[in-house]
Amino acid sequence: MPIVGYYNGEFVTPDSGIVPLDERGHQFGDGVYEVIRCYNGRPFLLDWHLDRLWMSLQALRIVPPFTKDECASLIERLIAESREPESAIYLQVTRGSAVRNHLFPEPTVKANVSATVRPVTSQTSKAPGTLLMMADERWANAWIKTINLLPNILAKQTAHDMGADEALLVRDGAMIESASSNLWFVRDNQLITAPADRYILNGITRRFVMELANQLGIVVRESKLPVEELTKVDGIFITGTLTEVFPIQRVVTHPDLPYASLPAVKGSEPLAADKCQVAWEARDLSLVGRLQSAFADAIATFSR
Repeated sequence: MPIVGYYNGEFVTPDSGIVPLDERGHQFGDGVYEVIRCYNGRPFLLDWHLDRLWMSLQALRIVPPFTKDECASLIERLIAESREPESAIYLQVTRGSAVRNHLFPEPTVKANVSATVRPVTSQTSKAPGTLLMMADERWANAWIKTINLLPNILAKQTAHDMGADEALLVRDGAMIESASSNLWFVRDNQLITAPADRYILNGITRRFVMELANQLGIVVRESKLPVEELTKVDGIFITGTLTEVFPIQRVVTHPDLPYASLPAVKGSEPLAADKCQVAWEARDLSLVGRLQSAFADAIATFSR
């Protein structure tokens, strides 16, 4: 089926020129979003996604343009319009359209709502990946799921350019997150992941994996792991709505890409991928495999 688009009450094609030039998401990145995975035509963990959407709206002081029930009904309409059993819904809410001004517009300006539905496939069959370690350049409110994602984009693109799948972001000497996914470590048959403070996004899949680990009797420690302890780690994986549970085979660094601290001025010269050095190799991914299997079983049960 074609990709479904939606803007303020109307179904549109994704390439339709419908966003006003004075749209605040377009000009300022002044908005929030959610990505919701649908399995067999059903939105997974929808209530959790809606709770987080409302939390982000409140954090940015954007008045929700609908109730949670109305938003859930919109998502069901998007799924029905798409008719794709395996899909991802991108839902975006911005502060609305008004003459460009750094101050908020008048209260009469209503939020804009847009969405797309695209077919996706499971990531479980992919081979274990690679992370590139780098300094975290994101703002201090990463817990808000804002559409202003330029630092994340630059980090993930740099990782891709270096032949890696994702970034491993370091802040204040600790390995806390990836550019578009949550970061987990396995050590002594326990899971370690950064606490859900202001510096990471509290992922929906992160929360679900915590529940799976509890069901499996696996201890989860919410702690920031220093870079110096990377060599003590047995396994690493990342999680996300579309990433699901993705094991990591190695972590690499680059001599021209500092991670201990941000450089005063970032160089403009392109990095040479052949200079990457392996800093860590997976020793034991069996616990990650257990979590992958548990996740797949949960999805199979949900999809019936």
